Amino acid sequence: MGQYLDQINSPADVRALTHQQAVELAEEVRELLITTVSKTGGHLASNLGVVDLTIALHRVFDTAHDRLIWDVGHQCYAHKLFTGRRGRISTLRQLGGLSGFPQREESEHDAFNTGHGSTSISVALGMAKARDLSGGDESVVAVIGDGAMTGGLAFEALNHAGHLKTNLLVVLNDNEMSISHNVGALAGYLARLRSDPHYLRAKENFEALVGRLKVGAAVLEAVERFKTGVKQLLVPGMLFEELGLTYLGPVDGHDLAALVAVLNYARTLGGPVLMHVITHKGKGYRFAEQDACRFHGTAPFDIDSGEPDRAPSHLTFTATFGETLVQLAELDRRIVAITAAMKDGTGLRPFAERFPDRFFDVGMAEEHAVTFAAGLACRGLRPVVALYSTFAQRAYDQIVHDLGLPNLPVVLALDRAGVVGEDGPTHHGAFDLAYCRHIPNLTVMAPRTLADLAAMLTSAVRLHGPAVIRYPRCDGASPPGLAMEPLPVGKGELLRAGHDLAYLCVGPLGNEALQAADMLAEEGIQAAVADLRFIKPLDEALVSQLALDCKRLITVEEGQVVGGFGTAVLELLAARSLLSDTQVRCLGLPDHFVEHGPRRLLLERLGLTPPALAQAGRALAAPVAG
Repeated sequence: MGQYLDQINSPADVRALTHQQAVELAEEVRELLITTVSKTGGHLASNLGVVDLTIALHRVFDTAHDRLIWDVGHQCYAHKLFTGRRGRISTLRQLGGLSGFPQREESEHDAFNTGHGSTSISVALGMAKARDLSGGDESVVAVIGDGAMTGGLAFEALNHAGHLKTNLLVVLNDNEMSISHNVGALAGYLARLRSDPHYLRAKENFEALVGRLKVGAAVLEAVERFKTGVKQLLVPGMLFEELGLTYLGPVDGHDLAALVAVLNYARTLGGPVLMHVITHKGKGYRFAEQDACRFHGTAPFDIDSGEPDRAPSHLTFTATFGETLVQLAELDRRIVAITAAMKDGTGLRPFAERFPDRFFDVGMAEEHAVTFAAGLACRGLRPVVALYSTFAQRAYDQIVHDLGLPNLPVVLALDRAGVVGEDGPTHHGAFDLAYCRHIPNLTVMAPRTLADLAAMLTSAVRLHGPAVIRYPRCDGASPPGLAMEPLPVGKGELLRAGHDLAYLCVGPLGNEALQAADMLAEEGIQAAVADLRFIKPLDEALVSQLALDCKRLITVEEGQVVGGFGTAVLELLAARSLLSDTQVRCLGLPDHFVEHGPRRLLLERLGLTPPALAQAGRALAAPVAG
C-alpha cells in the first residue's frame, strides 16, 4: 500500500510524521485513491484535490475532539483513510461497506452526516455556539468548496457568523469547480482573489503602520475611516471582511508547510475566520486533471487509459431528456433551460451548446433556479428546470409559492428519481412524489420508457401550469424512435389485461411488473398491469375499473410509499367507496432511509424486482389460486 500509509491507523499517526514523510504520504494516498475508485467508482477528482489539505487539517486539529465538517462530504476519502477505516477502503460505496460520505455511525471523527451542498457553515456555527454554551474548548472547522459557496445557505450562515463573532474556521476549498465549472459573480470574485496572493502581508503591514501612529482620538477615527476605504478599494477578501470574518489567503492548497502554518495561525485568531485555499481538482492523475467533470463522479475505469470499464449507454432517461428538449426548443423559441451546477449530470450540455443564450446555470442554488424560472414564465417563456430529485427538495417552498400558487407554466425535470445506488441515502430520490403530488396545480408524471419521457416532455411544455416529470438514473426501454406527440393529461395505459389482480404502476417499474405478470401467468394467475403515467391527476376511471374487476390491487412505485402514488390510489378508492371491497398492497420505498449499494441489489432488498413482485401478487391472489 505504502511505506507511510501502512502506519496510519489514527490521526495521531498523521501528526507524528515528519514534514517530508507527510509529503510522501500524500502521494501514497493519491495512488491508493486512484486504485480504489477505479474498482468501486466514486468521487475521484474532488478527493485527489484535497489530499494535502486533509493531511494538514489532521496535523493541526484532533478530530476526536475538534469538529471537522465537510460540505457535501464527497471529498472525505482521505479523511476516512486517516481515521481508522483504511482497512475497509476497498468496500467504499459497496452494499454494507463504507459510505462515500461522512457518517457519524461510521466514526467519531465524522462530525456530521453530509451529502448536500452549502450546509457546512450553518452546522459548524451551531456546533461552535453549542461549545460556547457548554464551556468547551474544541475548534470547529467547516471545509466548503467554492461551488457550494454559490448556495444561498452558505451566505446566510456567514452573515450570522459575522454577527455572533464566535470562534469558527471556514476553509474555502477553491478549485474553480463544483461538478461543472462554476459560474456567476462569486466565481469571478474568487478568480480575482486568486490573482493577488499577497493580501495577508499587505493587511498586516498596513494595520501595523496605523497601530504605530501616535495620534489623538479624532485623528484615529479619521485614519480608521481612511483605512476601511483603502481596504475596500485595494484589499482582496473584503466581501468576507465586511461580513465580519477575518480573511486569510489565498494559500496554495498543495503546499503542505504553508497549509499547516496558516491553519495554526488561524487557530490563534478570535472570532470567525475564512481561510481561502487554492487546490487543483484531480491532482495526481492526469486524466482527472484534464477532465475533472467526468472524474467528479465516475464509474469503475481503467487506470492506464482513464476509460470506463463499461461504455456509457446513450439509451438513458437523462440523455433522452436532453435530446428531446433540444428538438422541442428548435420548434419553440420560448423554451429555456435552467440547471443548478448540473449541466452534464442532467443532460443539458447539448442544449447549452445549441442555445447558449437560452441556457442558464445558476450555480448550486436550487431555490433561485425555481423562482428565476417563475420570473421567466411570467414574461411568456417556457422554462424547463432540470434538477436531481434529492436536490429539488431544497426548493420545496419555491415550488409551492412561486410555481403552484401562481400556476405558472414551468417544467421541473427531476433526474435521479428513485434509487440512485452507491451514493446512498442523501442522494436517493425517494420523496419527490410525496412532496409534489399534494401541491395544487401541479401535474406530476413518471415515464415507463424513453418514448414516454419524450412524449411527457412534449406535453409538459404545452401545459398552462407547472408540471413535474420524474425519472430514474438508469437505462430505459423504448421502441425505435421517440414519441413526440403529447399525451392526454391524466390518462393511463392498460398494458396487460387480467382478472385475478392488477399491478398499478408508475415509472420503469411497470416493466418489472410486466415480467412478474408473465411469471404468474405460468401458474394460472392472470394479472393485469396498468401504467398510470400520471400521479396527478390520476386516471380515476382506470383505477376504479380495475378495482371493480380484480378486487386486488398492488401499487408499484420507486418512491417512498408514505404519501406517494400508492397513497393517492388509496385516497381515490376511499373517495369512491371502493376501499372496503378491494384489497390493496402498496409497494415502494419504506419509511426509513435506504442505504447505499448497487441499484439492482437495493431493488432486490426492497422487493421491487420481478420475482419479488410476482411473490407479492401470488400472496395476494392466494385465495383465488387455491
